[in-house]
Formats: sequence, structure tokens, C-alpha cells
Amino acid sequence: MKYDREYTPEFITSLKDNEIFVFGSNIRGMHGGGAARAAWQKFDAEWGVGEGLTGKCYALPTMEGGLDYIQGKVNNFIACAKSHPELKFYVTKVACGIAGFSVQEIGPLFKLALPLENVILPKEFVDSMK
Repeated sequence: MKYDREYTPEFITSLKDNEIFVFGSNIRGMHGGGAARAAWQKFDAEWGVGEGLTGKCYALPTMEGGLDYIQGKVNNFIACAKSHPELKFYVTKVACGIAGFSVQEIGPLFKLALPLENVILPKEFVDSMK
């Protein structure tokens, strides 16, 4: 599957009405650091919401388990993106900061998102699938 659209910018400072900031969270929704903190402070992610749509964001839990756990949460995200084609989801490098996973581990978990035109991925994630 070819990915022939934009990539998630390294830094997202603003969003249009139909754009969603996808960040790595913990299941308790304690958005204290990294992209989660930006989601809370800039894009109205609700404190206590650890998974799903919240504010102008999608909280994707990455802190509680291994790759199988994260794959299930990524699949939940993909189902949400499919059911909301009117929204454009900018996926940050979830789980590759505080959670401690590598791009090579996490990027391929998003393979099923490649055909979704409304899901924008980091270039590093796309490159890790080649």
C-alpha cells in the first residue's frame, strides 16, 4: 500500500476545526508530559480521558502494556478514524517518547491506517513499514 499524502509535522501548534491531534496517553488520562501535556494545554484533551476522542484530540493509550496491547489500542483508533471520515487525524510519534518504544516497533502497528486518507502519519512510521 502506497502512502502518498502529507506527513505529520514534527510540531503541531494549531489545528483547523476538522483536525485531530493523536497523542500517546496513559489509560488514566493523566496528561502530564510530552505530547499528552500539549494535548491537554493546547487542544483541550480532558484530564481523566485516557482513550478516544477528547477535545480536538484522540488519546491513544501506550503506557500500560507491550506491543500487543498497543496494537489493540491502535486498532481502536483506526476504527474511530474509519467512522469519522470528516475528521483529519494527525498521528504523533505515539509511544516513542516517554513510553520508551522505538519507531521501528510502533510504526508498523499503523499499517492498516495506510489506506485511510484522513489519517496522517509521521514519515518515520511510514518509512518503518518498508
